[in-house]
Amino acid sequence: MRPARTTVATAVAAVAALTAVTGCADKTDAASGGKGGPAVHVTAKDDSCAVSTASFAAGHVQLAVENQGSRVTEVELLFPDGRIATERENLGPGTRATVTAEVKAGTYNIACIPGMKGQGIRKKVTVTGGTAERRDPAKDAAVDAYRAYAQAQADATLPKVKTFTDAVRAGDIPAARKAFAPSRVGWERTEPVAESFGDIDPKTDTRADGLEDGQKWTGWHALEKQLWQDKKLSADSKALADQLDKDLADWQQRVGRAEITPTSMANGAKELLDEVATNKITGEEDRYSHTDLSDFQANVDGAQKAYELLKPVARKNDPALSAELDKQFAAIDTLLAKYHDSHSSDGFVAYTKVAPAQRKQLSDGVNALAEPLSKLAAAVVK
Repeated sequence: MRPARTTVATAVAAVAALTAVTGCADKTDAASGGKGGPAVHVTAKDDSCAVSTASFAAGHVQLAVENQGSRVTEVELLFPDGRIATERENLGPGTRATVTAEVKAGTYNIACIPGMKGQGIRKKVTVTGGTAERRDPAKDAAVDAYRAYAQAQADATLPKVKTFTDAVRAGDIPAARKAFAPSRVGWERTEPVAESFGDIDPKTDTRADGLEDGQKWTGWHALEKQLWQDKKLSADSKALADQLDKDLADWQQRVGRAEITPTSMANGAKELLDEVATNKITGEEDRYSHTDLSDFQANVDGAQKAYELLKPVARKNDPALSAELDKQFAAIDTLLAKYHDSHSSDGFVAYTKVAPAQRKQLSDGVNALAEPLSKLAAAVVK
C-alpha cells in the first residue's frame, strides 16, 4: 500500500527505515539501460518531472531516477490504460535509484508524484519496436508459475475475507477481529500485482492519512479502526464490508490479466521489502490491531516466492547473489519465527509487544535482505 506521511515523526521514521533499505541503490547512477542501451534519466522536483528522452526501444530499460525536490516522491512508468509497469516509491530528497522494467512498443507515461499523492506530474514517452529477444524457457516458466501463484493467493483470499466481512455484518466484533489478519495474507503476498492495476489498492488498503482529497475511506483499515480503536461498528460497517467483498472479487478476476514479466517479479519482490521497511517496521500499517507481523511475514513470503521462481535464472547469471539471497531470506525467516504465537489468531504476538531494540533487529534483517534483492532484476536480465 502506498504509505502516507502526515506527521514529522512518522516521516522521519519511515524515511530513515527506507534510506537504510535502499542505501546501495541510492548511490547508483546508472550509465546504461537494458542490455547496453542508455538509461532513461528521470529527475523529479516538487513542480516538475524531467525525462531525458521521449522515446526509447522496447525490451529491458533502466530508469535512473533522482529526487531533487523537498518531499518524498514516487516515480512510476504507466501503461496506456493507467496500469503500473514499474515504480519506485519512497524516494527521499536527494535520493537516486535505478529501476529495471520490461516494456513493449506503445505509448506510456512517466509520472513523478511529489508527496506520493495524486496523479503527479506526467510525461508521455513512446516505446518503439525494439528487437525481440529469444524466448528463455526458464524465464517463461517463472512467469507462468508466478501468475498461477498470484491467482491461487487471490482465490484463497476471498473465502477468508468473507469470514471477516460476515462477522462484521453480524456485528460480531470478536469474530471479526480474529478474521482480520488472516483475510489479508494473500493480498500482502502479492500486493505489487494488485497495485499494478492502480484503482483497487486505494479502495481496499488505504489508511486514513493516505486518502486523496474527496476520497471516501473504504477497505480493511476503515473497519480495523472501528473494531479496535472505536470498539464498536458504525452504521456504515455493513456497507464497508459489502464494498470490500466487491473490490476484492474484482481483484481476483483481474489477476489473470496482470502484466507479469521476470523483471516485474524481481521489482515486485523488492517493493514488498520496501513495504516492510516503510509500513510494518514502523507499526503504521495495522496501527489499530497491531497485527503488523502477520503482514510482515506475508510480504516476505511473497518476495521469497518470486525469488525462488527466478532463482534458476539468477543462480546461472549471478551465483554469488543467489547464495546471498538464500542466506538472507533464511535469516529473516528465523528472526520472524521468534515472534510466533500459536495462541494468536494471526500466529504472531501483537506488535506492541516488540520492543524498540527488537524492532531495530528486524529492521537490520530487512536491510540485509533488501540490499541484494535490489540487484535481482539486473541479474535476471543479464
